[in-house]
Amino acid sequence: MPDDIRFRPAPMRHVSASTVTAGLLAVVVSYAGPLLIYLQAANAMQVSPGVFSSWVFAISVAAGISSISLSLWFRAPVAMAWSAPGTVLLISLGTSLSPGEVVGAYVAVAMALVLLAASGLFDILVRILPSPVTNGMMAGILFSFGLKAIGGLAADPMTFALLVAAFVVLSATVPRYAILGLLGMAAVLTVFFHDAPVEHVRLSLAEPHLVAPAFSAPALLGLAVPLLITTLGGQFLPGMAILRANGFHVATRPILMFAGVASLAGAFLGGITTALASITAAFCAGPECHEDPTRRYVAGVACGVFFCIGGIFSGTIADLLVLLPTSMITLLAGLALLGPIQKSLTDTMNGSDVQSGLMTFLVTASGVEIAGVGSAFWGVGVGLLVWHLAGFTRKVMGRS
Repeated sequence: MPDDIRFRPAPMRHVSASTVTAGLLAVVVSYAGPLLIYLQAANAMQVSPGVFSSWVFAISVAAGISSISLSLWFRAPVAMAWSAPGTVLLISLGTSLSPGEVVGAYVAVAMALVLLAASGLFDILVRILPSPVTNGMMAGILFSFGLKAIGGLAADPMTFALLVAAFVVLSATVPRYAILGLLGMAAVLTVFFHDAPVEHVRLSLAEPHLVAPAFSAPALLGLAVPLLITTLGGQFLPGMAILRANGFHVATRPILMFAGVASLAGAFLGGITTALASITAAFCAGPECHEDPTRRYVAGVACGVFFCIGGIFSGTIADLLVLLPTSMITLLAGLALLGPIQKSLTDTMNGSDVQSGLMTFLVTASGVEIAGVGSAFWGVGVGLLVWHLAGFTRKVMGRS
C-alpha cells in the first residue's frame, strides 16, 4: 500500500462547523440534482417507490461508507457518490432491459473496477480510449436527455417558464445552490398548484430489495461498457483532478478498489455504480470548506455520515420526490445537467481530434439501437474507428 495511507479516527478538535456544513451541502446537492435524474430513470422503468427506496439506500450507504473510510484512510476529503451520466444512460436503456439484466451490468462494472485497481490497467485504458471519444459519448448521452427535458414546455408551459427563470436568477446570484433553491421552489409549486398529498409523507426506513443478476449481451454492451467509460472518464478523472488541484495527491488504485467493492455490494439492491464525486467534490476539497487543508478530510467524513443517514431514511426521500409531477422531475434533472452538458460539449469541440468526438456525439445522441445494443456503445465504436483512421491517414500523408 502507498505510504500516505493511514486509517486513523478523526480527533474532535479537527471537527468544525464549516467542514460539517460542506459535507452536508455535498449530500443535499447530490440528492437535489443527480438523485432527480435517478428518479427519472425509475419512472422510465416504472418501478415502485419501494424499489426506488432500495436503490437510494444502496447508492447512499455505498457512497457513505466509502467516503468515511477513504477520507479517514487518506486524511483527504475523498467524497464518493454515484455516476450521474450513468443514470442518464439508464433512462434510455432501462425500459428495454429486465431488472436482473440491469443488476448484471452493475455487477460487471463493479468487477471491472476491481480488476482495473488490482492490475493497474486504469492508465492503459485511459490511453486506449482517447478523450475526444469519451467526451463525445458523454456529451451525446447528456444532450439527448437535455432535449427530452425541454418536453416539459409542452406539458406545463407556466411551470416551465417559472422554473427556468428561477434557475437563471439563482445561477447568477448563488450558483452553488441554484439546484437546491430550484428544488425548494418546485416543492412549493407542487404543494400549492398541483395538490400534492404531502399529508401521506411519513418518516419511513429503506425497503431493501435483493435482485438476482442476469447477464446478456445487450445489457453488457449497451449499459455496462458505456457505464464503465462514463464512470472512469466522467467521475474518477475529474474527481481526481479536483483533489489534486487542491493539493491532495491521493493514489487512484485504492479508491478504484473501494469503489468496485462498494458497487458490487450495492448492485444486488439495485444501486448504480459508486464513483468518486466530481460535481460536488469542490464543496469538500476547496478552501471554502476550511482554511487548513489538513482538516478538510472531515468534510469527506461528514459527507459519508449524512449519506448513510439519507440511506437509512430513503423511504422518506422516495416519498417526497415522487410527489413531484413527472414533467417537473424531467425539467429539474435537465437543468441540473446543464453544467455537465456545457462542459462535455466544450471538451468535445476543443479536443485534439474534433471529428472523432463529433461522430461519437452524433451516433450516441441519435439513440440508434442495433442488435439490441444501445447507441452509446456504437458511438464509441464509430468514434474509435474515426480516431484511428484519421491518425493513420495523417501518418501516411506525413510520410508522402
